[in-house]
Amino acid sequence: MGNKDPYIIELPKILDERGNLSFLEGEKHIPFGINRTYWIYDVPGGESRGGHSYKKNQEFIIALSGSFDVTLHDGVTEKVYSLNRSYYGLYVPNGIWRSIGNFSTNSLAFIAASTDFNEDDYERNFEKYLKDKNG
Repeated sequence: MGNKDPYIIELPKILDERGNLSFLEGEKHIPFGINRTYWIYDVPGGESRGGHSYKKNQEFIIALSGSFDVTLHDGVTEKVYSLNRSYYGLYVPNGIWRSIGNFSTNSLAFIAASTDFNEDDYERNFEKYLKDKNG
């Protein structure tokens, strides 16, 4: 299931005067195989996305353009990661509550996920999440 704690992963960078290139390979640059990808864009000012945890799914979140904050809560501690570079991202293991907010204008959040979409994998009630995490 990968690492139990979230952490920043720096991706390869190929620097070129014609423009730089970065890439991502599942099970090589991130600790899981990629089953699904999706992206979040055109978020109205002041809005946030997420507000849930996953029972099984792991994610890797990159700010491909612009910036945003990812707020993670492990049941005890809350930590905010500010993402604003396309060559690094945040690994989020399963069982961590996450929300994404503070989107800059024209920001683009890219997410690689370890599982296919499954509504049953989501926990969307924070109080239930805390109760399940802390007994």
